[in-house]
Amino acid sequence: MARAAVVGAGMTKFGVHDTPMQELFDEAAFAALDDAGVSSPDIDALYFGNAMGGSTENETHLGPKIAAHVGMSGIPVQRFEDACATSSNAFKNAVEAVEAGVHDVVLVGGTERCTPKTGKDTPEMTRIFGSASHRQYEQPTGLTFPGVFALLTKRHMHVHGTTEEQLAHIAVKNHGNGALNPNAHFGKEVTVEDALDSPVIADPFRLMDCCPFSDGASAVVVVSDDAATSYDAPVDVSGVGHATDVIPIGDKAEIGVTQAARDAAAQAYEQAGTTADAMEFAEVHDCFTGAEILASEALGLVEDGQGGVAAEEGRTARDGDIPINPSGGLKAKGHPIGATGTAQIVELTEQIRGDAGERQLDGVERGVAHNLGGDSATTVVSVMEARQ
Repeated sequence: MARAAVVGAGMTKFGVHDTPMQELFDEAAFAALDDAGVSSPDIDALYFGNAMGGSTENETHLGPKIAAHVGMSGIPVQRFEDACATSSNAFKNAVEAVEAGVHDVVLVGGTERCTPKTGKDTPEMTRIFGSASHRQYEQPTGLTFPGVFALLTKRHMHVHGTTEEQLAHIAVKNHGNGALNPNAHFGKEVTVEDALDSPVIADPFRLMDCCPFSDGASAVVVVSDDAATSYDAPVDVSGVGHATDVIPIGDKAEIGVTQAARDAAAQAYEQAGTTADAMEFAEVHDCFTGAEILASEALGLVEDGQGGVAAEEGRTARDGDIPINPSGGLKAKGHPIGATGTAQIVELTEQIRGDAGERQLDGVERGVAHNLGGDSATTVVSVMEARQ
């Protein structure tokens, strides 16, 4: 099949917004269209992600509402929901659509508002987030996602000797990267001591190990291989994998392993005709610092058990041998659920083009994005590279 490419990318600043979701998406969408040099009538289809709008703001059937806001009524519009992997699943479907010849030019992205500006406070938002866990076996126990990933991380610590200080190094790294990203929710650096002195949320996680609730939107323009030649600086999508694992987490074959990520990565690498060793940088789903460790190992970027060590040694820093989350990741850039997946694609696109500003990595041409949903039950992995 022909390869797809990203030819336009845009996003809002992640953080706290009074702006309605439709208007947030407008900002990201028009930035992506402008970047691609196209306008709304050029778009064949809109693939849109929003996970929580029905619960947070009584906003369902958002597809046609969003399409009307960006001047695209009349074209096919599909809304996706896959918890935190929502817009990366929209991206996967857009890539497959243009590769299959169904469409030539697709706008894909997502938006979410998760801060108290929705009218929901932190306990209520935590309950809404928790709806992505198992209704019968997990929710009645009061298990929320800090607890879910704390359990996964504690198992990793038990098996591999990962330490809280290594988790703190991930927080320090990602906040340092976020300080260079004008669209990041958090723009200040922190120290290991700051992280270790912050209050405990769910052992072993402290406040500085946890990503924030954020508002924001992101979007990219995906085109077919044939169409890509008409655009400036297309970035090829060489592989996208999508896999699921069992829910509840108690049924997982191995608690300290995110198997869906391993399966999705294997699919993406096979499609791309490449391996983990060829990846020059990564954007991974670090909803918690421990999740970055699990992701780095699942993607094959470091050996199993070495994710914490790699962070502590600086190997995953921007000047390390395998930079992870140069954007600041969810930890510092922020996490507006439905926008997170395509925000990772925005970062890969800008880094590979050399357009990432102060956080630009040196000469990278190939990267991988990892976006998970729920208690690691859904994962989408995308490989992108410079067009040769």
